[in-house]
Order: sequence, then C-alpha cells, then structure tokens
Amino acid sequence: MPDPSDIIAANLSRVKVRIAGACRRSGRDPAGVELIAVSKTIPADALREAVEAGHALFGESRLQEAEPKIALLPGSLRWHFIGRVQRNKVRRMLPMFEAIHGVDSLRLAEYLNGVAAELGLFPKIFLQVNIGGEQTKGGFEPEEIMREAGEILALPRLEVMGLMCIPPAGRVAEDARPWFAALRGLRDDLEKKYSTPLPSLSMGMSGDFEVAVEEGATHVRVGSSIFGARAYRVDGELG
Repeated sequence: MPDPSDIIAANLSRVKVRIAGACRRSGRDPAGVELIAVSKTIPADALREAVEAGHALFGESRLQEAEPKIALLPGSLRWHFIGRVQRNKVRRMLPMFEAIHGVDSLRLAEYLNGVAAELGLFPKIFLQVNIGGEQTKGGFEPEEIMREAGEILALPRLEVMGLMCIPPAGRVAEDARPWFAALRGLRDDLEKKYSTPLPSLSMGMSGDFEVAVEEGATHVRVGSSIFGARAYRVDGELG
C-alpha cells in the first residue's frame, strides 16, 4: 500500500501540472495562479505531508477547526479563510488569516473594517458574487456589487483583492466556463467604473479549476484532488 505522504505529494504535483497546462493553453504565466490547498476537515498530520512536499498556502472554513491546526503547524505557512464569515468570530479570525474569501455584503465589509482598525490590521478580502443568482448561495448580486463596490473600496482598512464565486453545479467542468467568464467580465466592469485595480479572481475547485484558470483565475481552491474526498459537506462547498 502506498505511503499516504507519497499520495498527497503526488496529488499536489498532478494538480500543479494541470494548472501549468491550463496556463499554457491560455497564454498565462503559472506564477500568476495561487493554489489554495483546501484543508478543512483534514488533520494536521496530513497537512504536514503537504508542507513537506513544498506547499505553504492552505484554506480553512471553520475557525474552531483551524485554530488548533494553525498552532501545531509551522508559523511560515499562509492561511486563507474560505468559509462563511461569522461576525462574532471576526476578532479571532483576522490575526490568523492573510485573506478572507467570501465577504458577501457591504454591512459585513464595514464590520470587518471597524474590527481591523481596532486591531491595527489591513486584511485582504475577496467579494463573493452570487454569479448564478442561486437562492441557496450567498454573495452580492452582480447589479448590487456594481452599486456598492465604491463604498467598500473606500473603507480604509480593507484591501479588496478582487472577486470570488462558486458557479452553479454542472455535469462537466466545461459547464462552469460561462460563469467564470461572467465573473471576469464583472471584475473588468468594476475596475473601469471605479478606476481601481482588482487583480484577483478566486474561482475554481477540484472539479473545474483548469477551466477557471483558462478564464483568468488567480486563486483556485482545491481540496479533494489533493487530500481525497471529504466525509461530509462543509460550509456550502467553498472549496
């Protein structure tokens, strides 16, 4: 039976090769795509195996699960929060994560800005867009974010990196392409309207990350293709 650490290392290598291939097909530099290894529900020992294989960026979606793992693992690692943000946990969350994915309202952005000011922090955030208009998913409607992005961009403590989305479920990866293209187009429209660079697009998970890269993703959230299938669904499957 293969050593589990060898399996994780091999999976990481395969994912990175696939990202490089998608970049090659779309004329992009692979250095412009960050792989977030989604480690929610994965024990610290398995993360150590990924670290030993050379990976340093991980995504967690539950603070109570992330805190002990972050404490056990090397301080040099980078962590992104990819779950739904609960206001009562923001003070603990902000010092631990370099970026927050899934900021889904002006009210939440204003709250993050206030707490960040109290803590002396300048967190990076992604604005979540409900690109498919699905009732079961959170995020800004495209028209809403076009109206409210200016107020968010004016918040002095937040660095708005760009947009993120979870496309409607499809039968095959290619079904996600129009949604990824739509998010890229929305980002371009926001940049023009507010004369502000929004360089990042967080989109693409294990089932469709190559298509996302071809459509401009700068951050892909990949879990099961690295660590294997999770035993249960978590936080709306943000990664």
